[in-house]
Amino acid sequence: MEVVLFICAFLSVAMVVMIIVFIFGAGLPLFKKVGLRDFLFSTNWLPSSRTNPSYGILSFIIGSLYVTFGALILAIPLGLLTAIFLSELATPKMNRILCSAVQLLAGIPSVIYGFFGVMVISPQMRKWFGGTGYGVLSASIVLAIMILPTIISLSEVAISSVPKGYREASLALGASKWQTIMKVLLPSARSGIFAAVGLAMGRAVGETTAVLMVGGNAPIMPEGLTSMVRTLTMNIATDMGYASGIHRTALFATGVILFLFIMILNIFVQLMQRKVNKKE
Repeated sequence: MEVVLFICAFLSVAMVVMIIVFIFGAGLPLFKKVGLRDFLFSTNWLPSSRTNPSYGILSFIIGSLYVTFGALILAIPLGLLTAIFLSELATPKMNRILCSAVQLLAGIPSVIYGFFGVMVISPQMRKWFGGTGYGVLSASIVLAIMILPTIISLSEVAISSVPKGYREASLALGASKWQTIMKVLLPSARSGIFAAVGLAMGRAVGETTAVLMVGGNAPIMPEGLTSMVRTLTMNIATDMGYASGIHRTALFATGVILFLFIMILNIFVQLMQRKVNKKE
């Protein structure tokens, strides 16, 4: 059994290594033809031009940042407050009902979220803010709904795992229920909450289908919340079906940047977790 478990663990690591080797091997040759500076800091994406093709992805990087952090700004407060309610305030019956709803929310396919965004969210954005209704704000709202189950579930587990003695000691010293939650439980569960936010951030960065349906998919620099946007994942999904030659290589190079982008975000979250753990 020990050998079987070792083989499974080895295969998991091997698959990650093979994916990294494949993506980097297919994408890095682009930088011999197109400079890294032009690729990262240019906003011109014209791969189909016969006279002067260009492969700048800065607008896609900015679009990914806008949509990801917009979704986190919306989802973190709502998800954390829901987790607090589930772990500390809800009755057992209500806890079971709401946890089942959160699990159901996590199982809905991405295309259904995208369809909901197209039919419900985008028309409302068009009505309230004008424009097409497709853009950063619509994509952020849809993405926030999609990452809520991750934040709620993991944060609820982290808060519930705080030792019961912490609650009893705080209440015995005269603290109110809310003071106990804010001053004792949340600081004690910070490590788990950071992990929840990190996983939600990775889901947000990597989401393609739903964002593609409501983001507008315009290869331009986003100028505001109502501006249409194209993210790194959207760019790969949109062009991969017909790309060839250096255009296809540019899409793999976009995957390399996306991979590094996610790694940087994960490293940042892990450093924050270590800082919190060290302080504790």
